[in-house]
Amino acid sequence: MTLNRRHFLRTATLGCVCCLAARSVGASEPAHSAGTATASPHWSYAGNTGAEHWGELQPDFKVCQLGLEQTPVDLGNAINGETGAIALNYKPLPLRILNNGHTIQVNADGGSSCTIGGAKYELLQFHFHHPSEHLLAGKPFDLECHFVHKSSAGNLAVVGVFVTPGARNAALQSIFDAMPKTEGPEQRVAGSIDPAGLLPKSPGYFRYMGSLTTPPCSEGLTWTVFREPIEASAEQIKQFAQLFPNNARPVQSRNNRLIIQSN
Repeated sequence: MTLNRRHFLRTATLGCVCCLAARSVGASEPAHSAGTATASPHWSYAGNTGAEHWGELQPDFKVCQLGLEQTPVDLGNAINGETGAIALNYKPLPLRILNNGHTIQVNADGGSSCTIGGAKYELLQFHFHHPSEHLLAGKPFDLECHFVHKSSAGNLAVVGVFVTPGARNAALQSIFDAMPKTEGPEQRVAGSIDPAGLLPKSPGYFRYMGSLTTPPCSEGLTWTVFREPIEASAEQIKQFAQLFPNNARPVQSRNNRLIIQSN
């Protein structure tokens, strides 16, 4: 089934969500959310400040509770269609890493980008979730990596990559060896990281319109999630899980959104 891409990539209707998204994500900000590591109010993944309460913490977070295009979702039952091509142009980066209290994040120097349907988005940062935030036919993966990009117009695009147990991953190890054990500012570590080493070989992916998965949950984001996972050793997955036993937002309602699977 071929779909009209302009209809699929429609403008979100819940306020000026692209404007919200544009100012809520910076290279040094936690995950793909608002604020900085010292932002108020505090939010978390459990208890009174957990995901089910984000919309109650402050007015700017209301979209977390009331939004109709929230992320993550279960990617099962996707339909084949025209998604618009994606081209990833990632270059080796200096290792600029931080623990922002919610995840381990690597900030990107300029020069790495993705192009989706002719629109170019610069890579801002990438970070990790345990377990995966997206599900595939009801099942999570052990980890999920999110590459956060921003266009010159201020629009955001996030590329997701699942991680499953298997062979040791050299690219991940360089990050995990350097990841700070406690929350703090960015650290510059000797050496470099090539984000291309964290991409699967298969080009197949899912595409849909969604949101940030952390407060303020701004909508209007183009999501691309690869079908094929990359591998990491059980020891590597455990290494991250010891720092973040659960930093994944529960899946959200699709609300009749179309999840398109590339042909």
